[in-house]
Amino acid sequence: MLEHYFTCPYCWESISMMLDNSVSKQVYIEDCEVCCNPIQLSVQFSAFELIDFQADSIEQ
Repeated sequence: MLEHYFTCPYCWESISMMLDNSVSKQVYIEDCEVCCNPIQLSVQFSAFELIDFQADSIEQ
């Protein structure tokens, strides 16, 4: 597991999440710890190292 800090695309607060680096490619939705809005997370690892991370609003 890897702790990763990023900025919420809704409230702009800095938050952290634990990421599972045993799965190379992941896309899932988590709620912001501060404002509770849903964030789509796209995560990619290579050899257990984080190589890509995106946190996007799911609103159109």
